[in-house]
Amino acid sequence: MATKKTGTKKRSPVRKVNPTDSVVTQTAEVFPVVETISISPPVTVEQVVETPAPAQPVPDNPIYRYPGRLLGLVLLLGWSFDFLFWKQDVGVNFPIFITLCLLGGLVWLLSHGTRPARSSLLLLLPLLFFAAVAFLRQEPLTTFLAFVFTLIAAGLFASSYAGGRWPLYGLTDYFYKSLLLLGDALTGLAVYAPKAQKIQRSLESHKKTFPIWALLRGLLIAFPIVACFGALLAAGDVVFEQKLDNFLDLDDLSENILRGALILVYAYILAGTFIHAALKSRDANLIGESRPLLRPFLGFTESAVILGSVSVLFLAFVIVQFQYFFGGQTNIGVEGYTYSQYARRGFNELITVAFFSLVLILGLSALVRRETDLQKRLYSWLSVAVVGLVLVILTSAYQRISLAIDWHGFSRLRLYPRIFLIWLALLFVTVVILEILRRERYFALAAVVASVGFAVSLTLVNVDAATVKHNVPRSLQGKNLNVAHLASLSSDAVPALAAQFYSEAYPQWVHEGLGAALTCYLHFDSLSDDTDTDWRSFNFSRSKAHTTLQWAEQYLQDYGINDDQWWNVKVRTPSNVWYECKYSSAAEED
Repeated sequence: MATKKTGTKKRSPVRKVNPTDSVVTQTAEVFPVVETISISPPVTVEQVVETPAPAQPVPDNPIYRYPGRLLGLVLLLGWSFDFLFWKQDVGVNFPIFITLCLLGGLVWLLSHGTRPARSSLLLLLPLLFFAAVAFLRQEPLTTFLAFVFTLIAAGLFASSYAGGRWPLYGLTDYFYKSLLLLGDALTGLAVYAPKAQKIQRSLESHKKTFPIWALLRGLLIAFPIVACFGALLAAGDVVFEQKLDNFLDLDDLSENILRGALILVYAYILAGTFIHAALKSRDANLIGESRPLLRPFLGFTESAVILGSVSVLFLAFVIVQFQYFFGGQTNIGVEGYTYSQYARRGFNELITVAFFSLVLILGLSALVRRETDLQKRLYSWLSVAVVGLVLVILTSAYQRISLAIDWHGFSRLRLYPRIFLIWLALLFVTVVILEILRRERYFALAAVVASVGFAVSLTLVNVDAATVKHNVPRSLQGKNLNVAHLASLSSDAVPALAAQFYSEAYPQWVHEGLGAALTCYLHFDSLSDDTDTDWRSFNFSRSKAHTTLQWAEQYLQDYGINDDQWWNVKVRTPSNVWYECKYSSAAEED
């Protein structure tokens, strides 16, 4: 008989748990599952160790690593501005300051590995040229445009320093870049400082650095405290008050505070400009480069009607104008107009027509859809027709100015538009060529080049000297010599005026008129303040005029001056003829 074994269920041995053990293991009785529970031992206060915070990442751009260099540089440039310009006339100090800013900015940028693009370096030519014009000329519009184009070239250099794509800038790019640069000049340092401070803190965990921001904060807090204690101590001791007064020059304290504030303002603006050149001058994307800012929506038919209608109107005007081109004074007399009336009538209107014609061509070029080659060719020929007729209109305007010059001679208000018309005509020709070649991206560049060409032409022509050289010889042809006009020009005219005065080709009345004009310049030169003798205010035109007048003074002893009324100075010639030193344009009306 087989015996059946009955298996008995064995219990797993139970392990005694030691209360000091940190791990307790329990084995289930039925199910083969092991559950492990970890109990951490008690932690004392002494065992708590503070974990250091992770270091902040250092940005790739190294300009944040050494903020002290930037602050020291811009403060030095701000002080140089104060030193060069405070209570000084503009002269050689202007190109010196511009050169210092360029060198300082380039050294700072190059020291941080930011190199200029080659095309951006081309902007240094007009920048330095116009900076030099500021101490070469004194004629108002010439010097004003010199200042304007110097600042424009400097701003363009800062905006395209690393990218160098300024030749491709459109009108919207110029507008956007100007606003961006202006914004960074006003806020660049304020945004830069916190970031640089964070980087300095992260670097301090690795190596010891100079606490520049802590130093600045300390100085800012210490200044009012020291000022209060100094005022109290000065009030308590007379000797200390005198020493403090001599050291700080308290009589000019308000002026010194103003100068210090201006230095900080100049430094702040320059710092923002340098930061902009380092961070935002790559020109990675230009407005409308990948896709047009405004998609063309105007059909070809509409644009053809517009340009055709304008062409017909301009053609009718040109047909009327041709009788004046070939008829001259005879036709003008038939219509009842003098030379001066005809020259003045409608000149501004013609310039306005030319300007809005240019706007029309550029606007339609951006808005018109030209889907086929035939439409592109027809649109280009319509643009050529409009530009050709506008050039005839500009020729009419030029003819009017020439008539005024033939009658009255040169003046600033006649030479300005005469030179401007030439550059405006060249701009129209360039625009139509770019339209035919489908290079609309260069329209803005053409406008900038034409503007720069106009400013350069004024400098090379030397408007006031050219006025003297043209108007004085006309007296030999029986034309009137406007002495008051010659006496009211800038110092640019003095050397040319003296050369005509020394000439023996003129009759006595012309010679005395030129002498009267020189006497006016000599009188006003003697009233000039002492700043003209300071090297910072040196101006080549003023210096040359002063030397010329000092030499001519020996020939002007017989001329008298009447300055009882400072606004109406008069000169008496040896023949007892009186001339005014103030020019009134109403004197040459018709």
